[in-house]
Amino acid sequence: MAFVSKEDKANLAPGIKAVLAKYKVKGSISVRHNSTLVVKVTKGELDFSEYMMRGEYPRNYIEVNEYWMDEHYSGIVLQFMAEMIAAMKGADFFDHSDSSTDYFYRSHYVDLNIGTWIKPYVFTA
Repeated sequence: MAFVSKEDKANLAPGIKAVLAKYKVKGSISVRHNSTLVVKVTKGELDFSEYMMRGEYPRNYIEVNEYWMDEHYSGIVLQFMAEMIAAMKGADFFDHSDSSTDYFYRSHYVDLNIGTWIKPYVFTA
């Protein structure tokens, strides 16, 4: 069963903050339902507008799907997302899930959001 504690969040925070600082963006770290580590990127010098305007319904935020990043993003944006997901997982992350037998066992889930539906990402450069 996935579980992330306040101590886990505190242990992962320095790595997450280092990635945020490296790419000159600001964000917040939180835990949702004791199972998911959430990072919300609120503003910064990375331009995500190209990816927000795709599709039939453009929007002001991105809910990153870590399994499809390579197909949907490129360049510095993809590099940032990959490093952030790795920092959010940390050294002790494990995933022993087997979807074919409906068995899900992992250390914790991760959600990376660029802005939110109520407060869009602000490009500051």
